[in-house]
Amino acid sequence: MKQLIKTINESLGLILSLLLLPKFPEHIRACKAHLYTGFLKRHFLHFGYNSVIAFKAHQLHDLHCISIGNYTQIEKDVQLTAWQKPAVTSSKPLLEIGNNCIIRRGTAISAANHVVIGDNLLTGTNVLITDNAHGIFSEEMLTLPPNERPIVSKGEVNIGNNVWLGNNVCIMPGVTIGNNVVIGANSVVTKSIPANSTAVGIPAKVIKSIITSNQ
Repeated sequence: MKQLIKTINESLGLILSLLLLPKFPEHIRACKAHLYTGFLKRHFLHFGYNSVIAFKAHQLHDLHCISIGNYTQIEKDVQLTAWQKPAVTSSKPLLEIGNNCIIRRGTAISAANHVVIGDNLLTGTNVLITDNAHGIFSEEMLTLPPNERPIVSKGEVNIGNNVWLGNNVCIMPGVTIGNNVVIGANSVVTKSIPANSTAVGIPAKVIKSIITSNQ
């Protein structure tokens, strides 16, 4: 029976491929993304012109603390989270994503304090950007299940303009990344990276930089 259903579905797919344009599945995905965006956008603090979030996100939390600029594309399976009750900060969290950014699938961006992302960010897949963690390293905290430990911000994250983050990059709390920076795949950024440089590794270190006329 399963084989019969499979054969029928594949036959229907073949017929549709003869009748419809090859890009028809892309058009369907685009329509679904815009419907999803229309449903969600009023819940954001700000959702810019011609920006889109693909169906569907893995996790969205406290969207009223999240601002997204214009012409930004957010792929499926992302996590965009703000947490209003961290243990250390008393201010309202804010996650700001700039204009013309492309955030690939599987990326997680989390703010309990303040995460600022400039214009033209390009991420690979499965990127982590966070200003917080579950608890602190102490005997008391370690006796609690990780998910029950309070969310603690360890410092703001600031990412400049024209930054490219490779696949599986982790940007940790308290980090500032300057303009025009490339972070190589699988890197863990624990310290700030200056503008006009390339950094790789665990922890990430600058391997190449350019001195511009403005420096």
